Amino acid sequence: MKQSHLIFNSSIAAQKPETIINRQHPCPFCDVESLTDILAQDGPIIWLKNKFPVLQDAFQTVIIETDECLSELSLYPKDHLYKLLAFGVKHWLNMIHSREYKSVMFFKNHGPMSGGSLRHPHMQIVGLKHADAYDSLSPEQLEGFVIAERNSVQFNLSTKPRIGFFEFNVILKDLNDIPIMADYIQIAAHYVLNHFHRSCTSYNLFFYYMDEKIMVKLMPRFATSPIFIGYGLPQVSNKIGDHVRYIQEIYLSK
Repeated sequence: MKQSHLIFNSSIAAQKPETIINRQHPCPFCDVESLTDILAQDGPIIWLKNKFPVLQDAFQTVIIETDECLSELSLYPKDHLYKLLAFGVKHWLNMIHSREYKSVMFFKNHGPMSGGSLRHPHMQIVGLKHADAYDSLSPEQLEGFVIAERNSVQFNLSTKPRIGFFEFNVILKDLNDIPIMADYIQIAAHYVLNHFHRSCTSYNLFFYYMDEKIMVKLMPRFATSPIFIGYGLPQVSNKIGDHVRYIQEIYLSK
């Protein structure tokens, strides 16, 4: 029988620290000397087992992105950005190709509306033993109005978003073009936090591996539409063409 729900351990979740709202709480990722179960490291980029594995039948890991607790992906220098994305993609794909898991999730939460609990920039790679994380994903959810294209990479704004309104997609066909993918992801993150909407402080970043392509979706996060929550009906804005032009003018017209 297909597994449609993940079992969440609420007892473990209750032990997790929270530093997005509670800024007075010590950040566990800043205390590098106390980190355990490190799987790989490249300077300040550290991949380790998640100390609070809240999901049943899953191998949960975290990538600490930087040693700067108050930094953020949209602010990284290019050399660090490229190193981080290459590092994350490498270990994510290795877990996929190991065939030890039904599916492997690779994602990032940022901000108070993202569902995350720690402010320190980090990503997560989670191997699911029995659940297919891609079961409800369709290729059309990653298609949209093209913002830019370079080499094997396309950057677009969804015309059929998964949740609704504005969702940015980056499609990569050749791993040699990871730096271009990283550039487009950084543009999307910076635009969302600085130009998109004055009250937007949060986003989610999701990576998918389909048809030997890496597909990335960045979602600005607000309170989720009740129409989607109650009926599963995504909405798409009639202003997506305007945002395509704004991004082109701000970031790509130089």
